Amino acid sequence: MNYEVVTLEEKTIVGVSAVTSNNDPEMSKIIGGLWEKLYYGGINETIKNKVNEYSIGLYSDYEGENYCVTAGNEVSKAENEGLSVKVIPAGKYAKFSVHGNMETAVAEAWGEIWQIDLDRSFTGDFEEYLNADFEHGDIDIYIALK
Repeated sequence: MNYEVVTLEEKTIVGVSAVTSNNDPEMSKIIGGLWEKLYYGGINETIKNKVNEYSIGLYSDYEGENYCVTAGNEVSKAENEGLSVKVIPAGKYAKFSVHGNMETAVAEAWGEIWQIDLDRSFTGDFEEYLNADFEHGDIDIYIALK
């Protein structure tokens, strides 16, 4: 799977979060539940100061097998009470571009990414959903590098 190395500025994300792991049998349900809360629970409309309409799926706070997942949006300033605020650190990232069904194409891409020997920093990996077309999504996946 091809990728390019890019340097990103810090991003602030506001959304809903939960802790899971790749070994958690409920992982897909937990992550799917966050996206449901964001969109069907009306949270997306309440997020203030959005930089754009791109949704972000952030994986952060890695501790052993566990990590925090946040579904939300990049904001210029965090001003929402009751929602998670996470920071994607500035730095180098491996950027993978994916097109297709948002759920299956992203899952397949992650399966391939895990097989690549990247010098990961585990400071914050994320998916940026560039459109809202579930069947024909354009998604960039960023993996934080050392």
